Amino acid sequence: MHLALIDASLGTPHAQRNFDREVDASLTVYNANEGEMPPPIGAPAPDHTDSEAARSFDGAIISGSQSSVYDSHRPWIQELSRWVEGAISDGLPILGVCWGHQLLAQILGGTVRGGSYELGYVEVQQEKDDPIWNGLPAPFTAFATHSDHVVKMPSDAHLLASNETGVQALRYEQVYGVQFHPEYDLETAEAMIRSKDLSERTVQCALDTCTDANVAATGATTRIFDNFLRHVAATASTAPSSAPNA
Repeated sequence: MHLALIDASLGTPHAQRNFDREVDASLTVYNANEGEMPPPIGAPAPDHTDSEAARSFDGAIISGSQSSVYDSHRPWIQELSRWVEGAISDGLPILGVCWGHQLLAQILGGTVRGGSYELGYVEVQQEKDDPIWNGLPAPFTAFATHSDHVVKMPSDAHLLASNETGVQALRYEQVYGVQFHPEYDLETAEAMIRSKDLSERTVQCALDTCTDANVAATGATTRIFDNFLRHVAATASTAPSSAPNA
């Protein structure tokens, strides 16, 4: 299975390392903030040799970012949004994580705004049964680091999970978004907490959530990636041919 990993993380080393470790698929990385974008869906794949067009990817993952999806001064966000709009229209399975989740919500007609920080290991409540939750307890523990929030759901999307801060997961057709970080390990979690320009008390409160019990509990959230890959495989098995005139 071949996925596009769209790295929007502005050059931090964590995203690619964590997704490489947790996602059991071939990943081609695109550093979106440097202007690297996947080819349009339906363009010939790099190893495609005959004349038929083929999907370059079976699915895509969009990472977190230190930017905001509504940052109008970053042209790459608009370029990526156009690619994602086309990919959604073509039925490509996509998983958005944190910033990627917010981007999907915004593209689908939802609203994202800045607010208070959610930082550290938190509890998330499932709101709707979905195969993406297979193997996860209810509620479950996840790591979160964000100050932007989906404050208005896209009208055609389903709320899959929430907590006291708001929307934690959504689904629209073949597309999933999760506000938390299933890919983070403890090293990344602690590094991200310490990198925040917040009060010493706020940072310490977040570090205090980095307990052995919470870190162990978040191991279940990595099953989201396996569940997403099953979703990708199921989508591919039922998708119509992308060859011209099919």
